[in-house]
Amino acid sequence: MATSVVMPALEMAQETGKLVSWLKQEGEPVRKGEMLLEVETDKAVVEVEAAGDGILAAVTAKPGDVIPVGHTIAWLLEPGEAPPSAVHGGAPSARRAEAAPAAAAASLKEVGAGSAPAAASRMSPKARRLAQERGVDISRLKGSGPGGEILAEDILEAGEAGGAGPVVESPLARSASPAAIALTSVGRLMAERTTQSWTTVPHFFLAREVDATALNAARAEAAPSVERSHGVKVTHTDLLVLVVARVLARHPRVNASFAADGVVVHREINVALALAVENAVVTGVIRAADASSIGGIAARRRELTERARAGRLHPDDIAGATFTVSNLGMYGVDRFTAIIVPPQAAILAVGAIADRVVAVGGTPAVKPMLTMTLSCDHRVVDGARAAEFMRDLAAALQDPIRT
Repeated sequence: MATSVVMPALEMAQETGKLVSWLKQEGEPVRKGEMLLEVETDKAVVEVEAAGDGILAAVTAKPGDVIPVGHTIAWLLEPGEAPPSAVHGGAPSARRAEAAPAAAAASLKEVGAGSAPAAASRMSPKARRLAQERGVDISRLKGSGPGGEILAEDILEAGEAGGAGPVVESPLARSASPAAIALTSVGRLMAERTTQSWTTVPHFFLAREVDATALNAARAEAAPSVERSHGVKVTHTDLLVLVVARVLARHPRVNASFAADGVVVHREINVALALAVENAVVTGVIRAADASSIGGIAARRRELTERARAGRLHPDDIAGATFTVSNLGMYGVDRFTAIIVPPQAAILAVGAIADRVVAVGGTPAVKPMLTMTLSCDHRVVDGARAAEFMRDLAAALQDPIRT
């Protein structure tokens, strides 16, 4: 029985995906669960598994194509089976126009003299909003979507190409002419999403200083056994993920999301780690972190980091996070505040461990201190709940392994 290969929806609000490469050749047998293609989304390049067994056939998309979510781009067939005629017949462009949803993306094409302007009604809702925010003159654009529809990527690229209408030159620009640094699609969408979060989510912040003596000791204690069993070195981040996850189990309202019909409290505790890659930041998810061992967390963190840097994250690597930890301590940053990753309700920003003079029983003493800052969505977490979470987190860090 024929199985369609479609452009998957890997993220919330995803309209399109860019095909990076096929991992199997047309005519080659494929087993269910094998990696079949690579797709670039808003966050990363993701490897997508085959949904069934069969021979890869009727491939209509090539690397570099930007395809609407849900659109069929190939089929997995049994030997001797013909692909469904509705997809196999006709030109790829015609098939895409017939089957595509309202959203697609590709490169911007500017209309030359004498070309008819794109109709204002032929725009995706996201594109219409971006056009209004950025002052893009849509009459000068030709959309890249089905039937000439103007898409969000067309608006973004129009702004980059100076297609937003007349530009008033700054006097400083006449003497300096700095060159713009082109953003990758991941970087561009990251900028858009952080702006959306910062402007629509009511953030508030709580900071707490913690004595990291026990954290340092726990790392030294766990390191030999984890290196023997998992072949990976334990980091402070690994221990923080473990402790945060176990404390979240006692504070379900922090492990929640805001939704139109109320607050959604998640049953699973999936902690995302902010990972720096070239020109962007992505998040990799450690699932069921509260039930994981320190060795399992360390191994998963290394796996996510390696795949993120190679641009080879899997769908499960980026989906389903309920809370995020962002650690910049390794860069010498003492403290910082982080922007929430919607629809999560909170994110923990972790600074460097540094020796400071603190009062211990009324006497000055030098202790390795760590500053943590919690960013919260006030629609989900109020100040008292957030303070209780931080209190319990600080206490748990005094015995990280046995929390």
